[in-house]
Amino acid sequence: MKIKILDTNYKPTDIAVGSARSCYFGKGIVTPDSASNWDKKNSLLDSIFKAGHHTTLQHYHFTILIEGMSRHLIWRLLHSHIFYNSEQVSQRYAKMKAENFYIPKKANKDEWNKYYQKMFAFYEKFSEKLEPIMKEKLPKFQKHIANKKAGEMARYLLPVGMKAHLYHTINVITALRYINVAQFLPESREEALEFVTKLEREMLKIDKDLKPLIEFAKKEKAIFPKIDMTKFRSEKDVNVFDIVNYDFEMNENYAGILRANNLFFDESLLGGFNSYIKLSFSADAQNQRHRRSPAIRPALKDIYKKDYYIPPIIKENLLEEYNEAIEYSYKFFEEQKEILGVDEAVYALVNAHNIEIIQKDDFNEFTHKAQMRLCYNAQQEIFDVIYEQIRQLKQNGVNADKFLPPCALRFKQGLKPYCPEGDRFCGVKVWKFEFEEYKREI
Repeated sequence: MKIKILDTNYKPTDIAVGSARSCYFGKGIVTPDSASNWDKKNSLLDSIFKAGHHTTLQHYHFTILIEGMSRHLIWRLLHSHIFYNSEQVSQRYAKMKAENFYIPKKANKDEWNKYYQKMFAFYEKFSEKLEPIMKEKLPKFQKHIANKKAGEMARYLLPVGMKAHLYHTINVITALRYINVAQFLPESREEALEFVTKLEREMLKIDKDLKPLIEFAKKEKAIFPKIDMTKFRSEKDVNVFDIVNYDFEMNENYAGILRANNLFFDESLLGGFNSYIKLSFSADAQNQRHRRSPAIRPALKDIYKKDYYIPPIIKENLLEEYNEAIEYSYKFFEEQKEILGVDEAVYALVNAHNIEIIQKDDFNEFTHKAQMRLCYNAQQEIFDVIYEQIRQLKQNGVNADKFLPPCALRFKQGLKPYCPEGDRFCGVKVWKFEFEEYKREI
């Protein structure tokens, strides 16, 4: 046996054609070097691309460093599918800056700057007021992070026009799909087109032979699907339906750090369910990171109504001031909606704004999702969503005792330390609790 990891300096099209030819070449691997010098390279590339044989274009990945993209475009495009990996600046743990906001090209810059500065002032005010409240509730060894916990709640007042920086990794086909669908997005089209124009330029720096594929992607027709949410809408913020109840054996594959259940599939893959979920932009941004839990996210103009999430700690302590800030944001959004349309005014909506999604989960991936989001360090809102999904699964006869936070699962499997978070331990021995006893204060 021989193996070799390819250097990163090979061109995407050379790897695509080399891998395609290797499928039909009995003598051995056709290397990217051989493909590069082959006189029929571009004709084969065109043929396999237009025939839909796209696996050859999935070997090469672009790792893109992005600065200055709005949170909304990240939500609508970059994190709305399953074929990516990202590491993005956190609004939970990093201090935000007042100048980092996207202004629509046709907007009145002075009005938008004034709006953003006002909302940022609300954010800073709430961060300051929440810090002593957080300090009082946190265990002694965590009191030093009270400012971060305060910022985590205050960020609900930040508009989704806030810019972010991130690492974003995609394969060639996904990059071509971005170029294709940017013009058909229901929101943030102008910003998306700016992004894909720059993406094209970067791709061609690496490999000019991608040009015909890029031109094809620009011309192919696509539509953004229209979803009738009345078929799914529920009076409950979370409603689980279409349950396929298939029991499975929990083992150390689910509790280990490397989560071998993602390679060794078992009966957990056969069980699953769908959910209608109403949640904030902020919570769904966390939710999207579970790529094996895809969701339908309708155009905002089809589901928009004034509706927002209120964190429990704010409800108890600062509700009137919070409502004042939210009302100010909706007033500005409504004004801008009349001028710019929803697709560009959307940047004014705040993280707290509630949206509706339809989501699909299988039991195999949901074990991991439960581990990540039932952890007491997880964002409180998404903790509540996952908890309610599990509660409803239990009500419908599913043996949901396997959907546990990481410490409880490791405790069951006898793996130490029970909490894998190290010095980020929340201070609560959750593994000693029954599901019904899980309770979050912050």
